[in-house]
Amino acid sequence: MKKFNCHKISEGCVEAEAIVSKDHIMFYLMNPETGDVIEKAHDLEGKSVANKILIFPGGKGSSVVQADGLFQLNMHKNMPAAMVVQFPETVLVSSAIIMEVPMVDKVSPEFYETVQDGDRVRVDANNGVIEIL
Repeated sequence: MKKFNCHKISEGCVEAEAIVSKDHIMFYLMNPETGDVIEKAHDLEGKSVANKILIFPGGKGSSVVQADGLFQLNMHKNMPAAMVVQFPETVLVSSAIIMEVPMVDKVSPEFYETVQDGDRVRVDANNGVIEIL
């Protein structure tokens, strides 16, 4: 088990499988019924973020499509279980808070070098800790 400190953006504590993206994400380019990334040539193309801890650099696209994409995922119960974001922005932050999805940032570079797809991860935003189990 490895522990890393983080900064709470949206409260909560969850444990789930990690899915790691090196690419920025446009949530509008996800299938809300499955959580699958449908953006062509994205490093997560064809993979689902539903109920996983999404680790990614940040969002891309306009605020309207970002918010709508997250809203659609939420309506179909296919939101990520938590989000670890390197470069938070207003739409991602406000959406995480409104939709009650734990979100953190300010994690050491070692975390991003260590965590891999499929790792079991616990995000405890309330206490500012991420654990790779």
